[in-house]
Amino acid sequence: MGLSTHVLDTMHGTPAAGMQVALYTTVGEQATLVKSFTLNQDGRNPDGMLYDHANLRVGTYRLVFDVAGYFKARGVDLPAPNFLNRVSLDFGVAHADQHYHVPLLVSPWSYSTYRGS
Repeated sequence: MGLSTHVLDTMHGTPAAGMQVALYTTVGEQATLVKSFTLNQDGRNPDGMLYDHANLRVGTYRLVFDVAGYFKARGVDLPAPNFLNRVSLDFGVAHADQHYHVPLLVSPWSYSTYRGS
């Protein structure tokens, strides 16, 4: 239960270790930074859950993934301007008693997400 994320680099077929991520709570257009972190070797938050079951609340959230910074650090020759810079995912939590997993599958040119388990 709670909120988690996981990022897979589909260009290299690996977890996106080293990618910078920021988590925000949102109310309308206003966003408040909750935490920022660097993904570990498994492409996950090194501290585990972003929110545990006791602290996850019904509401809206935003995850921002620094895609361009990650691929540049991996030595990928990106065009200027690059196609993807940051991927921002806005999502809602309607049932705080359930687990919300927000995975990101990403390359320099595309991304996909879904509500995982």
